[in-house]
Amino acid sequence: MTLRQAQDIASAPTKTRREQILDTAAELFAARGFHGVSVSELGAACGISGPALYKHFPSKDAMLAEMLVSISQELLREGRVRVKAASGTAAAIEALIDWHVDFALRDRALIVVQERDWQSLPHEAREQVRTLQRKYVDLWADQLRDRNPALALDTARAMAHGVFGLINSTPHNRVLPEESTRAVLTKMARAALAE
Repeated sequence: MTLRQAQDIASAPTKTRREQILDTAAELFAARGFHGVSVSELGAACGISGPALYKHFPSKDAMLAEMLVSISQELLREGRVRVKAASGTAAAIEALIDWHVDFALRDRALIVVQERDWQSLPHEAREQVRTLQRKYVDLWADQLRDRNPALALDTARAMAHGVFGLINSTPHNRVLPEESTRAVLTKMARAALAE
């Protein structure tokens, strides 16, 4: 365990039972796919019966919706906080890169679930996630355009998407230790966004 991981664990708030269930579901969905995991298997992995999950969530679909809507909300909320706290545009872009790399290293399972099980989301949740993701892309695009006002909005959005693809490849790459992966992703993201 790295010093950073130990600090993260020490400073992390205690998770609610609901959050623990979502974490377990994300790991199972990432490993076997949303449709490859039964409610009884989810319950067993959480240490409860399958039907007991319904005390926390109305359905397996609701679990998927909450996990993907919640992480989209978190990405946007924290991204906004980091941009606001930054001393300028260059610092804001650095803060966004750091934040997204942190997310990718911490929530690998959610990235896999998002990629593979997007179509399984209920329609309303899918639209909510799309809206949140567009706002997150535009948060990045706005910073890129602040740095270079000649940059077209569509180009800035494409650059943001490209960096997300790079960083979100993390679940498929377990070659390097985490800190080395962090350094490589950060360097590559900076290079991809360089003027």
